[in-house]
Amino acid sequence: MSKKILFLPGDGIGPEVCAEVEKIINWLNQNLNTNIETEEALIGGISTDQYGKPLTDETIELAKAADAVLLGAVGGPKWEALDISVRPEKGLLGIRKALDLFANLRPAITFKELVHSSTLKEEVISDLDIMIVRELTGGIYFGEPRGVETKNGKKYGFNTLAYSEDEVLRVARVAFDIATKRNGKLCSVDKANVLEATEMWRDIVTDLHSKNYKEVELSHMYVDNASMQLVRNPKQFDVIVTTNMFGDILSDTAAMLTGSLGMLPSASLGEVQENGKQHALYEPVHGSAPDIAGQNKANPLATILSFEMMLRYSFSLSDIADKLNKAVKNVLAAGHRTVDIQEKDSNVVSTSDMGDLVIDELSKI
Repeated sequence: MSKKILFLPGDGIGPEVCAEVEKIINWLNQNLNTNIETEEALIGGISTDQYGKPLTDETIELAKAADAVLLGAVGGPKWEALDISVRPEKGLLGIRKALDLFANLRPAITFKELVHSSTLKEEVISDLDIMIVRELTGGIYFGEPRGVETKNGKKYGFNTLAYSEDEVLRVARVAFDIATKRNGKLCSVDKANVLEATEMWRDIVTDLHSKNYKEVELSHMYVDNASMQLVRNPKQFDVIVTTNMFGDILSDTAAMLTGSLGMLPSASLGEVQENGKQHALYEPVHGSAPDIAGQNKANPLATILSFEMMLRYSFSLSDIADKLNKAVKNVLAAGHRTVDIQEKDSNVVSTSDMGDLVIDELSKI
């Protein structure tokens, strides 16, 4: 049975890094009979340019019909002066909401071949393997009321941090389930000392733990301390679950522990429906990098590893995902690097060369 992927390359380096995944899919279809079909649509600034909006109803319907979505990146200086309602980032937020992708999985893994790329000491980040589970469709990014108003001649800006019990429960369950399959530790991050919404978050997570997940070691940490601990002693963490905004910030901090945003994938998952279908979107953690767009310099490995996550979570092809992961490690072990992760004496390669090298390694495994 065939699987269909909707490609949303987006802006900046998005089309370049997505093209390398397309090459890998073609190789897998030809050599491992994966029978994966692809189609493409617009999102972000390029969609605003063509349709006047960063996300169209047609793109949403294609995404809902697909078995999984692969997104490149959105945004860039070209669109920063636009009204916030049509900026590229609204397309990304919009598709997450339309597909109800409530759980964002962001692994922070240090490849031993890249341990010297981090600014932290080797003993701090070697063998690092953290999974951050970020709530993705609620919280301050979506809460109402929101906006900017003028009162008595002065501007006031306001956003609302709000969560329902159901929203907290479903993302907490995902995090607990992941912890049971890893090292059995979950840290829930909040700001319960000053934010009532996250005090509720802590209470709900604690209650769920006592009822259904006693085998998992649960801890709680304030977000300011968590950010410090990620830099001070990151290997104390196994799985972290937190709110939309806190997860956005902490996952980028964790990403830089590994040495490069260009290496880190992510998965955004929805509820499993009655028919067994689960909406899922995969994307690299890095942005659109407009300064190097079109120069064949971008690192495609985060996007390739996002596709690896897709093979695992959406297609149940863990054996092929393992081969792809090993191929990436073999390329790095051979000393090949894109400019963002280059080291002394490494062989600096282009975006397209890196994709070709991964395929070459796949053919040897």
